[in-house]
Amino acid sequence: MSADEIAPTQTDADQKRLHELGYAQELRRNMSGFSNFAVSFTIISILSGCLTLYGYGMNTGGPVLITWGWPFVGVMTLFVGLAMAEVCSSFPTAGGLYYWSAKLAPRNPAAWSWFTGWFNFLGQVAVTAGIDFGAALFLNALIDIQWGWDTRPWHTIVLLAGILIVHGLLNSFGVRLVALLNNVSVWWHIIGVLLIVGVLAIAPSHHQSASFVFTHYVNNTGWSSWIYVALLGLLLAQYTFTGYDASAHMTEETKSAAVAGPRGIVMSIVVSLVAGWILLIGVTFAIQHYTTEVGATVPPAQIFIDAVGNTGGKLLLVVVIVAQLFCGMSSVTANSRMIYAFSRDGALPGSAFWHKVNPRTRTPTNGVWLAAAGALILALPYLWNSVAYYAVTSIAVIGLYVAYVIPTFLRLRLGASFNRGPWHLGRWSRPIGTVAVTWVAIITILFMLPTASPITWKTFNYTVIAVLVVLGFAGIYWLVSARHWFTGPKVQGTAEELAAIESELESLA
Repeated sequence: MSADEIAPTQTDADQKRLHELGYAQELRRNMSGFSNFAVSFTIISILSGCLTLYGYGMNTGGPVLITWGWPFVGVMTLFVGLAMAEVCSSFPTAGGLYYWSAKLAPRNPAAWSWFTGWFNFLGQVAVTAGIDFGAALFLNALIDIQWGWDTRPWHTIVLLAGILIVHGLLNSFGVRLVALLNNVSVWWHIIGVLLIVGVLAIAPSHHQSASFVFTHYVNNTGWSSWIYVALLGLLLAQYTFTGYDASAHMTEETKSAAVAGPRGIVMSIVVSLVAGWILLIGVTFAIQHYTTEVGATVPPAQIFIDAVGNTGGKLLLVVVIVAQLFCGMSSVTANSRMIYAFSRDGALPGSAFWHKVNPRTRTPTNGVWLAAAGALILALPYLWNSVAYYAVTSIAVIGLYVAYVIPTFLRLRLGASFNRGPWHLGRWSRPIGTVAVTWVAIITILFMLPTASPITWKTFNYTVIAVLVVLGFAGIYWLVSARHWFTGPKVQGTAEELAAIESELESLA
């Protein structure tokens, strides 16, 4: 059988499975397994997360936490990803996490689905805000070095708004363009890491010692407990390892989704773990003047310039900024697909509007712009609070990981009655799932704790407020209204009705 004959058969199987899950093939299924992996790998973006929070790591534990916190958190994240991937194989749909919760809950499936979806929505918006804010901060640093436009807060917010508009436009043109850019992004990240580490290994006249890189401890938080500071320092790595649920949200646009989606989740974590560790070690060896660089607005930018000079430092900054822009674009993509699916089931206020699909591009354009606008709103407190960015990253971690682990917890409760997909963990499912749930419970508490002492309005970690506001809104909305009408993921119709929806979209294309 030729490749041309095989492809339609697999496409038909994917569409058939989607029909069994209750949905029409409204989005265009053009993504390969590599492109699916590329979306999650791009959102994890080691050149974004590792470097935007590098200064936080320098203050909160220093080199020893930067170097050893990464592999530890990476392994724990892999447990979470493996558990998610197994569920993704059973339910390859754009709804992802909230859909899984509805199907796995033995009782009150609508409530489980509702709260999973709202935490996922919060985390997706926050991670988009964090990624594009990081890109804006680095871009502002480059512009400041080149043309003297300094990094005052409103300058960064203006750049953030511009970046979000560009990402909204790119995501409005269709999934083919996004998939192409994500494929390019994978190689940009890999080659970029090798380039940065290579230049930092060769160009500087001075390098830190191995004992400094692997054992030196720094505490500029104001807290006296090294254990507490070390735990806080894990945020650098844990924030970077977010967003890999994108592979699940893109399954309705991916070929061989029940296998490609889970592989995308797992491989994005594994490749990021290895490449990110190389990057962090390389940057830490290249530190020239720790006290000066830790005090810079963008410490990695200062490290680059001190290590390789002004011109070389700017070129390395360009490599990082382009990677961050790729990352933000992919985050808007994943966020919009979650919004599309959640509103398809009526869970968001104004769902009929947010669920609309552009018939020409077959993309949820309205959802794209909601994702971009929500990210900008969440970043605005930076205008008044200089540490607000760290709160945004904590919100992203908590929102996403709570949503990640609820389906895993429900899957553990099902035990042997869980219907596995073609990609599964076998007898390792329960121990891996147990570790994943335990780890998420720990970090959910940890990243709501204060990060600096003394606690003032300038240093207050407003993560807990954001989480409580969303939880309170979702809870009150549920009790007052949604519990009477939200039944979880809806079936769009019979097989004939689903086919009619698909035919109408094809005729309008």
